[in-house]
Amino acid sequence: MSYAYDTQAPKRPTNVSINSDLLAKAKGFNINLSATLEHALAEQLRAEQRAQWLRENADAIQAYNQFVETNGTFSDSVRKF
Repeated sequence: MSYAYDTQAPKRPTNVSINSDLLAKAKGFNINLSATLEHALAEQLRAEQRAQWLRENADAIQAYNQFVETNGTFSDSVRKF
């Protein structure tokens, strides 16, 4: 699996503010807050990077789609479906 960040980087303590009721209920279920936050941040990072890539490549994607609409694809003449 490819990660969007260095998974071997050292852990670093930080402070966050969390709704007190949410925190109490999470602790009641023994939810690992650090692991949960790390997982959620990694998911958000992937989503942001994907959105950025799509924005940066929107013109090329549009141009390619227009080309295919006008000219078809290389395999159009050989595919059986």
